Amino acid sequence: MNSENLIRRYVITGSRRLSNYWWASVVFLGAIGFLFTGLSSYFGQNLLPFLQVQNITFFPQGLVMSFYGILGLLLSIYLWLTIIWNVGGGFNEFNKKDGTIRIFRWGFPGKVRCIDISYSLKEVEAIKVDFKQGVNPQRTLYLRIKGKREIPLSQIGQPLTVEEVEKQAAELAKFLQVSVEGL
Repeated sequence: MNSENLIRRYVITGSRRLSNYWWASVVFLGAIGFLFTGLSSYFGQNLLPFLQVQNITFFPQGLVMSFYGILGLLLSIYLWLTIIWNVGGGFNEFNKKDGTIRIFRWGFPGKVRCIDISYSLKEVEAIKVDFKQGVNPQRTLYLRIKGKREIPLSQIGQPLTVEEVEKQAAELAKFLQVSVEGL
């Protein structure tokens, strides 16, 4: 067997997805608009050529718009930082060569910036599939470890179809030579 058949690595996208770039940009542009409108009403002149603020008094409308602009800027900074830091991104690695499973995720900066968990392949009991239907359906794969908790393997975001989740669970269970639960 070559080493490609002995190691499987699934990349987890994290916060660097198109929707996050979109919302961080929209919030930033909206916040700038609100802030410039509030500041224009304070100074009594149009800071941007397409803004007409003669009818907006600073107190209370301009002040409130400035407040919303500052809050929007703070929110957009937070969103951009989560994208830059790639919070939630990482990989799931299943290595038959070394007999290990490694779950790696990036987090927020601090003492524990990254989460890096390793288990022996011998500790794996099963692959569990969990389906939750409703307004916000969730289809999640879990790695069940002997005597320990279930570790989620699926990435957050667009829910996969039932067929895709079943296919992933079957492939992984076959590779690890364990059973699939929850189907």
